[in-house]
Amino acid sequence: MGSPSTQDDWRHSPACHTVNSVAFFSHSAYVATFEPRDVSHALFDPNWVNAMHEELKNFERNLVWDLVEPPPNCRPIGTKWVFKNKQGENGMVVRNKARLVAQGFCQKEGIDYEETFAPVARLEAIRILLAFAASKGFKLQQMDVKSAFLNGFIEEEVYVRQPPSFESAKFPDQVYKLRKALYGLKQAPRAWYARLKSFLLKSRFVMGSVDKTLFLLSHGGDTIIVQIYVDDIIFGGSSLALVYSFAEQMSKEFEMSLMGELQLFLGLQIKQSLEGTFVHQAKYTRDILKKFNMGDSKPMTTPMSTNTALDEDEDGEVVDQKEFRGMIGSLLYLTATRPDIQFAVCLCARYQASPRTSHSQAVKRISGSSLSLRGFSDADHAGCRIDRKSTSSTCQLLGTSLVSWSSRKQASVALSTTEAEYIAAASCCSQLLWIKATLSDFGLRFGKIPLLVDSTSAISIAKNPVLHSRTKHIDVRFHFLRDHYEKGDIDLVHVVSTNQLADIFTKPLEFDAFARLRGELGVLHVEGVDNALIKGEIESQWTGLIALLV
Repeated sequence: MGSPSTQDDWRHSPACHTVNSVAFFSHSAYVATFEPRDVSHALFDPNWVNAMHEELKNFERNLVWDLVEPPPNCRPIGTKWVFKNKQGENGMVVRNKARLVAQGFCQKEGIDYEETFAPVARLEAIRILLAFAASKGFKLQQMDVKSAFLNGFIEEEVYVRQPPSFESAKFPDQVYKLRKALYGLKQAPRAWYARLKSFLLKSRFVMGSVDKTLFLLSHGGDTIIVQIYVDDIIFGGSSLALVYSFAEQMSKEFEMSLMGELQLFLGLQIKQSLEGTFVHQAKYTRDILKKFNMGDSKPMTTPMSTNTALDEDEDGEVVDQKEFRGMIGSLLYLTATRPDIQFAVCLCARYQASPRTSHSQAVKRISGSSLSLRGFSDADHAGCRIDRKSTSSTCQLLGTSLVSWSSRKQASVALSTTEAEYIAAASCCSQLLWIKATLSDFGLRFGKIPLLVDSTSAISIAKNPVLHSRTKHIDVRFHFLRDHYEKGDIDLVHVVSTNQLADIFTKPLEFDAFARLRGELGVLHVEGVDNALIKGEIESQWTGLIALLV
């Protein structure tokens, strides 16, 4: 039996009969401010009905599926409507988005899908690109591929049920056979990445040797750089003509939206100006303060008191584990632009299994040039009061831009301060080599990269093989630090403890030391911002700005 067109199915669907007076009007200039509980709730609002019809029209334009008779032994995958309000930088609802997703948890490996992996850009890669663009004086643009996953071709034979409340009145027992990926399918991200990768390579782009989400195109003496994060795309280059040409190519191949200067990306608010590029999370900070009822809380000068000594506190009052974990998770993403709270958040995160009042109070306190490459590493020996493991801290700067940092407990107990510092330096070396390899795709070359350590003993272990007779117990994987020193990849340099930038990631500090290191890392405190434009955007004492000034 022949299948009717998708448009005819909508007109005869139960949803259209339910809301026949509003099903086919032009898109309203207004949006709904609520998010429906389910599809029956959404059908009472014309804005959400419009959003659902817009989604189904995308399916028709992209030739996503065909309505067919179900084959023998067919077990179609269910579908579900997901409703989400998209907000602008000011927190206002700008669009009602209805997404039809497949219930991928019903898929069977080897039948409905094979490979699922798709690369995703690291936040460090995003910060490196921001720093590079600022140093070269060009502004980054952004684009969003509309219904990106609907562009990815799938190789498997997959059938899905008809959309809830939009079933065909003429053929209610038929199912959709997918030509392309559907949101929710396990292979959907991989299929979309493969489609976009194929298009960029055919357009003469070259994929990064380390970062597979980075693509570059050289034309004459000009270069355009493209960084992708699923369906969000950042791009920019030394030639405006090349940038506009790329945007035009993408618009012809895919349906695009939100094209313009990079301002909001993965919850990061970005301001590109002549003074530099500033990254902050003011909106996100306000949201988590509101979420945990801390909007009226008193701001603190440091994220953790130097008198704080967290342990398991078995005699303390138990607090809500779900809420505590929610606070930790929210703060962990805030560290994307707030390196000054990295240590405090990671320390509190160690007590998620059995949080007490003392842990909850500590978390709430938290919530209150040329492009040279260099790294800093430090360690707090036996800093954990439970298992006496040390804390490694590292940070890496490109020019004056802080692009990467970490604070984590070491995997094994260090027998000395020297050993702890040596392990931290090995971790920093590994990250520096990754950044160096990534920057090579940008055409940047580095000789010996300085790694600044405040322990002369740790430096001696790396430089003098004789000392290794006394360090046989150290895991072999950490000795690659010496190998890369001998190869000339890094240069171990001693720095006095007062100038050790990584110190802020190892332990609580007094306010003067904390404020000094925070400033040297490029984090601007609200009270110190003179730029009226930027100051007007900052409304919370919690809000910090990472200045990627070059």
